Amino acid sequence: MISELLLVSGRSGVGKSSAAFALHDLLAAEGIKHAVIEGDALGLAWPEPWEHRLAARNLAAVWANYRDLGYRRLIYTNTVAILEADEIAAAMGDQPHVTSVLLTASDGTVQSRLSRREDGESLRTHIERSATAAAILDERSSANVHRVSTDDRTTSDVAASLRSLWID
Repeated sequence: MISELLLVSGRSGVGKSSAAFALHDLLAAEGIKHAVIEGDALGLAWPEPWEHRLAARNLAAVWANYRDLGYRRLIYTNTVAILEADEIAAAMGDQPHVTSVLLTASDGTVQSRLSRREDGESLRTHIERSATAAAILDERSSANVHRVSTDDRTTSDVAASLRSLWID
């Protein structure tokens, strides 16, 4: 059986993790076997290990364990995952079918969300980085990337949209 990969990307504060966790709950309630991996955690270290492809290496190891247990569906969240779809799919090692989703939100929505978890200089830095990421993602996303707005929507509603894009 071919694996199914759902890439959930978007700027900081757009709701990637919240949507992925809500999708996890939805799929679990339906009895659909799946795994969720927060891509940011796979290479979170200092100094940053990007040049060693640590995140991809860690994904390969973690997914191999899931695959050995019969998992074939992976929800993977990361700000720029949709731009790295080929590398992420290759790290899975089983040529998954890839569905890429870019979550979007207005500057006001993002600022409100980020202000709940950051403050002071950290908040200003996150808002600036988020705006930069939004512009890059918008510019570099391919035509096959689905765009889903999270403005004025519950995480359950966003999760339902993700499910309909990913699972028939």
